[in-house]
Amino acid sequence: MTSNIKRYTLMGGDGEPYRSITPGTLGGHLGGKLYGRLDCPSALRAIATGGYVRNRVFFADEATAVAAGYRPCAVCLPGGYRIWKQTARHFPL
Repeated sequence: MTSNIKRYTLMGGDGEPYRSITPGTLGGHLGGKLYGRLDCPSALRAIATGGYVRNRVFFADEATAVAAGYRPCAVCLPGGYRIWKQTARHFPL
């Protein structure tokens, strides 16, 4: 018997996908390792022009996104981005 319950694929704090009956509250970009609001103007522009979608991931909450190694978006989460930028350790290549 198949269930009519919609399931969503979210990324866990370990960076692995899992199925959930609850949609994510934040979206992220796999390549850029950043996360932001689902209504982020920057992400919506990228999606509208055909980009971003193949590498999009979703998180249940901010703590999970951070645990997975993602940083806040500078556009839709500027306060979080500023804090990340001040506290992030930047190593030369």
